[in-house]
Amino acid sequence: MNGVSFSASIDKRKGITLDPRTKLLLLLTVTTLMLSTSNEGLMTFVKPCLSLVPFLLILSERRVKTAGKYLLLYAVCFLLERIALTTLSGLLSFTVLALTSIMTRFAPGIMTGAWLISSTTVSEFIGAMERMHITEKIIIPLSVIFRFFPTISEEYQAIRDAMKMRGIRFGGKNLLLMVEYRLVPLMVSVVKIGDELSAAALTRGMGAPIKRTNLCRIGFRFQDGVVLLFCSVCVGLFLCQQFMML
Repeated sequence: MNGVSFSASIDKRKGITLDPRTKLLLLLTVTTLMLSTSNEGLMTFVKPCLSLVPFLLILSERRVKTAGKYLLLYAVCFLLERIALTTLSGLLSFTVLALTSIMTRFAPGIMTGAWLISSTTVSEFIGAMERMHITEKIIIPLSVIFRFFPTISEEYQAIRDAMKMRGIRFGGKNLLLMVEYRLVPLMVSVVKIGDELSAAALTRGMGAPIKRTNLCRIGFRFQDGVVLLFCSVCVGLFLCQQFMML
């Protein structure tokens, strides 16, 4: 009964519920196509659609403020990039174009990756990797990394709150103390967290000769099919664009 209730609780999470394998394919599609150098022809329609993917995913989790900040940042950088290409010239054009191009190409992939980590549990990730018959030599390090970044974020927030209680914050008089009291504890925590997560993974039975059970419900659904079709269309249009350029 515990396994049934656990799986049911997973299905009631906010946002779009996707299989971890679908999320990985979506992340690979967004990062690969957004980093492509082609900005002409069919890619002028594909890239704006891909840039809206993390906005819709984050918005589905009712994180309106985060989704709005991302959309505003991407829109401003995209507009400045168009201005740099059509209006500006010289060193100013190069500088603006370099900065905005980095943001418009990297921001969608970073936000999609952040959504993947926040919306997927370690157990779901491990279950998906085992379904793909990935060796444990790869699963164990990835599972540690998968939990590493959220733990670092929680640790930094705790350090930030502790420093605020002591009056050490941005814009105050103790700028050097702010850097010392925040970065030094965070660096020490990074080392400890890596060791603790590795020990936790081994404690949960990973690396044992006996096959590990998993209570998570892993499988493809209708929404997974829609996302897979979307990724296939985007990749197909990208390949058509490359053939047209030959």
